[in-house]
Amino acid sequence: MALTTRSIPLHTPGWIGEFRAFIMRGNVVDLAVGIIIGAAFTGIVNSLVKDVFTPIIGLLVGGIDFANIFITLKGPHLATLTEAQHAGAATINVGLFLNAVIQFLIVGLVIFWVVKLLTRLHVRQDAVAVPTASETLLAEIRDLLAARPPAA
Repeated sequence: MALTTRSIPLHTPGWIGEFRAFIMRGNVVDLAVGIIIGAAFTGIVNSLVKDVFTPIIGLLVGGIDFANIFITLKGPHLATLTEAQHAGAATINVGLFLNAVIQFLIVGLVIFWVVKLLTRLHVRQDAVAVPTASETLLAEIRDLLAARPPAA
């Protein structure tokens, strides 16, 4: 007795083809690459803010560590935010908010300069653009008309 196998036709929903077409569009792929680069860029900017700018700004304003600027709502009033949180105190973390605002401003400034640089590079690239086929054809027509003897 021989075993036979039958193939069962599977119906692929129509939305799968639409989804595949959507994902493969250039915009979606560019967006995905942008998000990945943005996530990596965020780590760099976070370090820049936390490890470079915040200590400098804190030094300029008298050695204040922004992370330890907080208001205790309930619980013991301690010197640092870490101690207050370990003691279970309810706090409003003003310093952490200030760090987030500083980080946002620095990210905005860095992105502004990156976009400005890329725009400048893009303009330079456009300046040496190759003429299109229609521009080349129009130039040939112009040259032929200029080379034609004047009508008598």
